[in-house]
Amino acid sequence: MPGVVAFAFYDWHYFFAQLVAGLTLGSLYALLALGYTMVYGILKMLNFAHGDVYMVGAYIGYFVLTALGGSLSPDLPTVVLFGLMFVAAMTGCALLGVVIERFAYRPLRRAPRIAPLISALGVSFFLQQTAVLLFGAIPKDYNTFALHNRELFNTVGFGNFIIQYVQIFVVVAAVCLMIGLTALVRRTTVGKAMRATSFDLEAASMMGIDVDRVIAFTFLVGSALAGAAGVMTGIVFQNVQPYMGFGAGLKAFTAAVVGGIGNITGAMVGGVVIGVA
Repeated sequence: MPGVVAFAFYDWHYFFAQLVAGLTLGSLYALLALGYTMVYGILKMLNFAHGDVYMVGAYIGYFVLTALGGSLSPDLPTVVLFGLMFVAAMTGCALLGVVIERFAYRPLRRAPRIAPLISALGVSFFLQQTAVLLFGAIPKDYNTFALHNRELFNTVGFGNFIIQYVQIFVVVAAVCLMIGLTALVRRTTVGKAMRATSFDLEAASMMGIDVDRVIAFTFLVGSALAGAAGVMTGIVFQNVQPYMGFGAGLKAFTAAVVGGIGNITGAMVGGVVIGVA
């Protein structure tokens, strides 16, 4: 009987550990899936370079962390350090997303759908190999496990349910960003323009909506969320490398499809489902 009790305890402990890991991963996939679903909802195209924008965001976070003393001896408090990492990554990725849209996709907007798809794959390979050339293929270590005596990786639990503070941070931050995006789309003028453009691009243009600006804004927002997800990945999983965007992007695209691509709420749910599964 003691052996059975011990096994049952371990089994539930393992189950909750995997559930927490799944929710953490799912939150990251959901942020990435939002970029896929927003672009598809407006342009009906698959932006396969989105995962590599996420990779660039992770590298930006790493270099900000390194420039400010690194995780072993940071020059700033942890909250301020993380804030600067997120601001830099989201800003850099947002600008990168706008540049990609302007030079890789906009000239092909009226071309057959296979043309922007091939262009997206080309941009993905370009970003990957540029990262290899600039930063090397060896993974860069965030080493946030050492940050301030590992306080981020302390745990809080209730019985068998144990979760690290850093995992709570990722899930809460992702949920806040998703809520902010939902409010942006549903309650602001630019959000109404985005919905009108996704419904009928030509009709929106005839009604006086600057569709080029709306599309650029969509890439800006989606890429900023990808940058935030990249930093979160580095903080939780400790390292980044040039090919990390491909696998994560593929799973996020699957999450967007599971949730109904073009559906923002569905992308959030799909990300969590894929992460937990």
